[in-house]
Amino acid sequence: MSKFKVCMLGAFAVGKTSLVQRYVHSIFSERYQTTLGVKIDKKNLQLDGRSIEFILWDLAGEDDFINVRSSYLRGSAGGVLVADGTRAETLDIVFELRDKLYHEVGEVPVILIVNKSDLSDNWTIDSQRLQALRDAGWQVIETSARDSSNVDQAFETLAGQLLQPVS
Repeated sequence: MSKFKVCMLGAFAVGKTSLVQRYVHSIFSERYQTTLGVKIDKKNLQLDGRSIEFILWDLAGEDDFINVRSSYLRGSAGGVLVADGTRAETLDIVFELRDKLYHEVGEVPVILIVNKSDLSDNWTIDSQRLQALRDAGWQVIETSARDSSNVDQAFETLAGQLLQPVS
């Protein structure tokens, strides 16, 4: 079995904990759950005939990216960067968090989840900006932790990247 430590990174209240709860436990709570420090969950999955264990580190949301503890990032094989589609400023924070992750562990595979697709009528991140990121090589997946849209697909996309041979 391949084991991968994956850090969930994003601003405060983008839905990191809700995404992990939906993915790992198939549940969603309307009640806001503040993460203090880090919460660790595990999820086993099969992909292309291989067994994978994700060790998901759900890090407290940081609007000031400097506050993410470097020690939490060490040993990460990949990252899930989460933005809230209804708050465009959370996408800018993602770029800073990605840079911090890369500084600590190198250029590991990452995906960008733009969460809250169930509220797409209220999105302030426009589709052109997301397309520009896709065109630049980013893996961008629009999800909803509330209705589970694309949540499994997002993590499977990251798993596929982690299973790729290093070139």
